[in-house]
Amino acid sequence: MNNLLVTGANGQLGSEIKALAHLYPAYHFHFTDSKELDITNHAGVDEFIKTKNISVIINCAAHTAVDKAESDQEMAAKLNHLAVENFAKIAKAHNIQCIHISTDYVFDGTNHMPYTENEKTNPQSVYGSTKLAGEQALQEINPANSIIVRTSWVYSSFGNNFVKTMLRLGLEREELGVIVDQIGTPTYARDLAKALLDIIPQLKTETVEVYHYSNKGVASWYDFAKAIFDIKEINVTLNAIETSQYPTAAKRPFYSVLNKNKIENTFQIEIPNWRDSLKECLQKL
Repeated sequence: MNNLLVTGANGQLGSEIKALAHLYPAYHFHFTDSKELDITNHAGVDEFIKTKNISVIINCAAHTAVDKAESDQEMAAKLNHLAVENFAKIAKAHNIQCIHISTDYVFDGTNHMPYTENEKTNPQSVYGSTKLAGEQALQEINPANSIIVRTSWVYSSFGNNFVKTMLRLGLEREELGVIVDQIGTPTYARDLAKALLDIIPQLKTETVEVYHYSNKGVASWYDFAKAIFDIKEINVTLNAIETSQYPTAAKRPFYSVLNKNKIENTFQIEIPNWRDSLKECLQKL
C-alpha cells in the first residue's frame, strides 16, 4: 500500500484530490492542512512522514493570496519557499516521490507564445518570487522521482475562485467590468488532480523535472466570465476593461498561456479544453 500525503487538503486542488481518492484504491491517503501539519516545521514534517510511512508527497499547500503576499512577505516565503525546502530535504532523505505545485506567476507575462518549461523565469510579484524560490530549492536539493507542476487560473466547485465570484456578481448586478488584456488558460482543479494521481506510477526521474498543466485553449478573464454567464444563461451586461482600470497590489502577468506538450507526451495524458471542463464544473455548482 502506497501512503500518500496531500498537503493543503482543504484548498481547491487538495479538495479535488480528496473527491477522487476513492477511484485510486492502491493509495492510502493522508490529507492535512495547517491544523494537522505545520509544513514549515522540518522536525514535525519529518516525524509525520516517518510515522505514517509516506511514500509520495503532493504539496498543494501555498500562500496563494497574491495581493496579500505583497504586504505579508514573510508568511509567503515560509509557505511557498521554506516549506518546499523542507519537503525536498525529507523526500531526499527518505527516498520519497514529491510532486510540488507551482504557478504561471514565475513568468513576467511578456511572451506572445505559450511558455515552455525551460523558458526564462522573471516573476513580477512576491507571490511569483516566493513560488520560484520554492522551485529552485527543490531543484537544488534534487530528490529523485520528483517533479514540479506549474499551473494557472485554477478554479473548482470547492473553495473561493473566479467562477464562484462571477456567478454571485452576475446574480447581484446588471452590469460588470472584467479584464480583457490578461490572457491565459483556466484550469479545472479536478482535471489537474486526476492528472497528478495518474502520473504517480510513472514518476522515474533522476533530477527534478518541471511540467506545465492547464486546460487546453486560450482565454482572457473577459472570455472566461462570458463563458460562465453563457453556460448558466445569466443575463448580465459584460464590459471589457483594461488592467490599468483595475489596479491591484500585485502585478499580474499579461500573458501566461502554458505549453503542455511535455506533460502530455511524457505521461500520455489527455487534457480537456477549458470550455468543456467549465461546463462540467458548472453542472456541479
